[in-house]
Amino acid sequence: MKGSNRRLWLVGLVLGVILILTLIAAPSSNKINSGSTYGRAPDGYGAWYTFMQEQGITIQRWQKPFQDLTAKKRPVTLLQVRSYLGFPYLSPKQEEWLKTGNNLVILGVRQGVSNAKFSTMQQSAVGDVKIDTRRRREIDSQEKVKLGDRFGAVVWQKKYGKGKVTFATTPHLAANAYQDYPGNFKYLANLVNHQNNLILVDEYIHGYKDQDVRQREGQGNLFSYLGQTPLFSMLIQICVLLLVLVWARNHRLGKSVNLSTPVVDNSAAYIQALAAVLQKAESSDFVVEMLGKEEQLRLQTALGLGKIPLERHTLVQEWKQQTGKDSTELEELLKIQAQKSRIGEKQLVDWLIKWRSLRQIMSK
Repeated sequence: MKGSNRRLWLVGLVLGVILILTLIAAPSSNKINSGSTYGRAPDGYGAWYTFMQEQGITIQRWQKPFQDLTAKKRPVTLLQVRSYLGFPYLSPKQEEWLKTGNNLVILGVRQGVSNAKFSTMQQSAVGDVKIDTRRRREIDSQEKVKLGDRFGAVVWQKKYGKGKVTFATTPHLAANAYQDYPGNFKYLANLVNHQNNLILVDEYIHGYKDQDVRQREGQGNLFSYLGQTPLFSMLIQICVLLLVLVWARNHRLGKSVNLSTPVVDNSAAYIQALAAVLQKAESSDFVVEMLGKEEQLRLQTALGLGKIPLERHTLVQEWKQQTGKDSTELEELLKIQAQKSRIGEKQLVDWLIKWRSLRQIMSK
């Protein structure tokens, strides 16, 4: 009876450890939906999207990368509601796209905090607009204030050839939480409704992708999907649990002996065990792919580019533009990650050291 109770206690302990590790390691995916027209939460834009349709305005969701917009012959106004505050920088490709007569509206731009009140009512041609942020923009000679007060601009525009870009310091300009403020919905509708432009809402940055895009990016099959979700990690944990159960079933517990039990760091032991399995299986390609994605997302976050994986050339361009440093090493790291082939242990160590040096550059 005692042996059975001990085995149950051991199994319960292992289950508890696995549950804690799963909760810690599980990626937070709810934040990426902030600003999505599919979202019904207070920070979503589902109500505004419905409002636009009810007004008879043609609006569509765009679930492809930005570079695919170049195939559109009709002028486009693209609305991007960022999940995370980013900097008001445009890539060279975006600037060229704007110069041909397209428009870009970006909500959620990082600016300095002013002495303004957090909640204010801003006057506009379509009525009062409620703004909940103290961030303001100091406008230069090439920019035009569209909404603001004496502390600075909340919404501003800048022209690029035949097109223009509109920035806003708040990502919640017409979020679901502002359904009781019709001026907010009308104001954003006025920003994006320009002549005969096709109005698109960027859902690609929120993780939504058309089927052809998933196929192109290697996400069209079960194995690639599992490789990008916590399911693979959970599978390893289940295997460990099964091994423990087999051991507990076959181990005959005799008379208890008091032994000194060393203190074990469960997280470190789990990581070391997994590393040993991968090393024995010579799965350096898996390590490079998983760690490479995490390092790339960490770099993107440091550059203010959000946590949606960017194209390799786009990330390199942003790195050069924001840091002013040579991008050869970054291109080499991303190239190794993209190859998805096995590399030697020394090359893997060198690869990790170079990523660490890039992180140190961004932390300065």
